[in-house]
Amino acid sequence: MFPEPHFIDSNGIRMAVYERGDGPAIIFLHGFPELAFSWRHQLTALAEAGYRAIAPDQRGYGRTTAPPNVADYCIEALIADVHGLLDVLDLESSVFVGHDWGAILLWHMAILAPDRIEKLIILNIPCFRRPPIDPIAMMRARYGDEFYIVDFQDSDEADRVFAEDPARFFDVVMRHKQITRQRFDSLPPERKVVNIIRSLRQERHFGEPLLLEEERDYYAAAFAKSGFTGPINWYRNWTHNWRVTEGVDPVVEIPTLFIGAVDDIIVAPEQIEAMKPLVADLTVRMLEDCGHWSQQEKPAEVNRLILDWLVQRR
Repeated sequence: MFPEPHFIDSNGIRMAVYERGDGPAIIFLHGFPELAFSWRHQLTALAEAGYRAIAPDQRGYGRTTAPPNVADYCIEALIADVHGLLDVLDLESSVFVGHDWGAILLWHMAILAPDRIEKLIILNIPCFRRPPIDPIAMMRARYGDEFYIVDFQDSDEADRVFAEDPARFFDVVMRHKQITRQRFDSLPPERKVVNIIRSLRQERHFGEPLLLEEERDYYAAAFAKSGFTGPINWYRNWTHNWRVTEGVDPVVEIPTLFIGAVDDIIVAPEQIEAMKPLVADLTVRMLEDCGHWSQQEKPAEVNRLILDWLVQRR
């Protein structure tokens, strides 16, 4: 059973926080389109190993407050939420684990406000060198207007389409064994552009649903209530967040474990390689036969990698 949350006031929002266990704290930050529930396998395993495992629904998600404005989801607000969580839990610092947008948030926190991070464990999304131009303009030029991150900037169509049938959304988006990296690399450029709206309108989908029916229904019920606008607003601050990091030293000095997935089509192998000069103390581990949803696709392997590394770095 996934635990019921307790609620805290953090940085002006009411945050739902899920906990298991006692001991040294380890905080899990989810990505899009996820919830604290995405860490259900990790909370149990880490608690059984003697840790206090903590996972919030982040700003705009689940039972946590969803402020109305795009600017409410800028990186400064997201980092302040994490600091507020630490303050309420009476923690000066913690080990942090992040996946997808949770990883992006932690990479920003590691260069903008590193003092409250003891160690970093990052799933799937590597640290990127700051581009010389607006990243949205760069994505638009490279992938076109249909690329999902670009599409999110231009209208609220995705907010509305995703909310029409949240259960179908999660059946389509959270899948495994969709395509291997080798097969993806062989596709023509136009076939590599990820567009979630287009995927939802297709009848045929590769791979198989990742979630059990009751897990899918948990996500669907949460997003039916909260909607998708808050989560998508994280993406609508991409240019703002890029501006915030101008002139900031990009090198992360915090001990870091990066867990990548061989068949994650969101991240190319060369991007993982390019991360290495940017993280001074880095361990890289790769999951075979695994796509983007690593902690849910390969929970036992992810748990083992996390626990082994924490023992090594104790």
